[in-house]
Amino acid sequence: MAKLHPSSQAKQDVTAQVMAIEQSTEALLVELRQLIDQARSHVAAVADSAATMLYWHVGNKVRRETLHQVRASYGGKIVATVSRQLVVTHGAGYAEKNLRRMIQFAELFPDAEMVATLSRELNWSKFRELLPLKQPLEREFYTEMCRIERWSVRTLRERIDSQLYLRSAIAKQPESVIASELGQLREGGQVTPDLVFRDPYMLDFLGLPDGYSERDLESAILRDMERFLLELGAGFTFVARQKRISVGADDFYLDLLFYHRHLRRLVAVELKLEKFSPSHKGQMELYLRWLDQNDRAEGEASPIGLILCASADAEQVELMDLDSANIRVAQYLHALPELQVLQTQLHRVVQLARERQATLDQPDNKDET
Repeated sequence: MAKLHPSSQAKQDVTAQVMAIEQSTEALLVELRQLIDQARSHVAAVADSAATMLYWHVGNKVRRETLHQVRASYGGKIVATVSRQLVVTHGAGYAEKNLRRMIQFAELFPDAEMVATLSRELNWSKFRELLPLKQPLEREFYTEMCRIERWSVRTLRERIDSQLYLRSAIAKQPESVIASELGQLREGGQVTPDLVFRDPYMLDFLGLPDGYSERDLESAILRDMERFLLELGAGFTFVARQKRISVGADDFYLDLLFYHRHLRRLVAVELKLEKFSPSHKGQMELYLRWLDQNDRAEGEASPIGLILCASADAEQVELMDLDSANIRVAQYLHALPELQVLQTQLHRVVQLARERQATLDQPDNKDET
């Protein structure tokens, strides 16, 4: 074998050294960039948390001063005067409108320790989106879901605008149940199906044509899977379409199969163009039992089913006792109604559900003999 000329060998050695230095430098740069980015993120998070707590303390202090009996009639003047002085010394961030937000912040979130905990994950911009919400349980729902699912300010705003709370299954439960489940979410991060599933689902982004078929609906979902997953909510992962379910000599096909990492279970989704029918329950039960026996991994909970249909009769759904079969039924909307109309409908559905539950919870009023 011919030997390399000394000068050629030297050139190769130099080239190898240069490449090694470049590779080592690049690896060092990657590590340094990670350290810098992590430090910047940490500093930003600490700054956001500190600013949030500052606004809470400012709001709480001014609130306490304005509520003082001696100065109660002058509360509005105190806020205006304090605001003018703070704007001069500390900038427009303390304008009267913002100062009143801080006061409202302290009123709606009176527990300083809880605010300190939340401020590690929710910045002031997110709290400002929560302040206009009137119902305490609704506000707590969005607070905890924003924290658990790490929503951005934009996502939080979109979730509120889309009436997510009223569309969630939890909103249709008695207030004691809602408070209990939100407490479990806050203290242990325990996500329940009532927090995950909603009704209706907004699928207007699919742009379905008139006279669309179930295959058109399925194909549209697959084409825009990212937005469909956003509508389903955080935690869902797509697994399969037209999942073959072989039972005996027959093959059945499940429309869509997902996995939810918080629930730790498979989620079977069936798409129906028609109104919900009792026969849909039997079909979904077959799929869930097959998945439970053949696809459930160790440590996972039993699969749960979601039947997405064009409409559903609430009384029929209630009589079917679907919860005991791990099945949920929800309507999907391929075109959005006016927001006010939707909100009115959702409020009515929630109220009826709670009234039915209250009736069921009442002891039998029978005459004693």
